[in-house]
Amino acid sequence: MLRVIPRLDIKGPNLIKPISFEGLRVLGAPEDFARKYYEGGADELLFMDTVASLYQRGQFIDIINRVASEVFIPIIVCGGVRSLDDMEVLLRNGADKIGINTAAIKDPSLITRGAEAYGKQCMVVSIEAKRVGASIWECYTDNGREKTGLDVAQWAMQAESRGAGEILVTSVDKDGTRSGFDVELVRSIREAVSVPVIASGGAGKVADIVQLLTDANPSAVCVGSMLHYGLATMQTLKASLAQEGVQVRIVPQEK
Repeated sequence: MLRVIPRLDIKGPNLIKPISFEGLRVLGAPEDFARKYYEGGADELLFMDTVASLYQRGQFIDIINRVASEVFIPIIVCGGVRSLDDMEVLLRNGADKIGINTAAIKDPSLITRGAEAYGKQCMVVSIEAKRVGASIWECYTDNGREKTGLDVAQWAMQAESRGAGEILVTSVDKDGTRSGFDVELVRSIREAVSVPVIASGGAGKVADIVQLLTDANPSAVCVGSMLHYGLATMQTLKASLAQEGVQVRIVPQEK
């Protein structure tokens, strides 16, 4: 069954939506969007701290805490996680899964230590991928700003071997464009690992998701702009996917 996961990029107190990780539009209070998506049938929520600076960290943690008190689906939190202490603070404040990118690349043992401390199911390795050639993608860090020289598929395999329970792969090139997923990128990750893969970046219409499932078959998809800008609701998105033969969890509507 496909999991549909709204992606909420956070800067300070606001939900924002960048395009290819650059520029941004302020959309409103994250809690309001999270509640609406939960009530509409979201399977999980992904929160991405796009700033993740220490002086603003308290604000982000407060948002997670407030959302967790109102929604009862898994919450994935990414951005600025540098240590086991950071993970513990987020888990205590409502996160169910922790996504790590920059810190994991700097010190891959953090994946293993996190999995040992909190369980593999809690550890999501987030990969920010940019296409650098024909069927070649490079891992980036720091919200898509810094090159690493790491091949995406090879890093995904290492992350799995270190204890990652899931891989979240975001196409930096496609993120926020609503032009469709980088299907080849997602397929390359799916073929490299056996753990669940969450695909993010590029959803603009139901057909984009159907094509991704047909050609790459991830376990979950992240949807941002499509929901934030009202091109679909959680209810209409899932209903349309079901009509296309995709197995999704449907929440009965109140009468």
